[in-house]
Amino acid sequence: VPILILGETGTGKELFAQAIHKSSRRSEKPMKTINCAVIHENTADATLFGWSKGAWTGSVGEGKGLFLECDGGTIFLDEIGDLSLEIQTKLLRVLQQGEVQRVGDGKVGRTDVRIIAATNKDLRKLVIEGKFREDLFYRINVGMFKLPALRDRGGDAVLIAEHFLEKINAQNAGIISKYN
Repeated sequence: VPILILGETGTGKELFAQAIHKSSRRSEKPMKTINCAVIHENTADATLFGWSKGAWTGSVGEGKGLFLECDGGTIFLDEIGDLSLEIQTKLLRVLQQGEVQRVGDGKVGRTDVRIIAATNKDLRKLVIEGKFREDLFYRINVGMFKLPALRDRGGDAVLIAEHFLEKINAQNAGIISKYN
């Protein structure tokens, strides 16, 4: 089922998405991550859904797009609340029908991709404001996880600090012994 991960910046939404993918039946298939906040509106369609040769002036070759590249796998859509309404509509078609239409191509392709989406925004508020499609919200909100901020996680801060200290020490062990 599609998964929606909510949480503030820095709560580990992408790590959580990777853990979900690795523990799923799709783990042997690819997982691609895209930060929706940095996709340029003019290229979002081609990036996600692909393009055919000659789709625009100067385009050469073809591109599958993330949804066809990840067939059978998982796409992690980080900051999904930043997608335009037009791209949200196309994303909804993929979720409902498993259909993808590449830019400049009249043919419809099929794909089977699990969506894991994340955001630090209040999607319900965006729905009310008309900035996020209500039907898409309910399609991605089948399984929802809210990750608490680190300040609300008690002893986790110590565990995380110890983990990174061990990692830094291991990386630098060769350098330190070299100068002793």
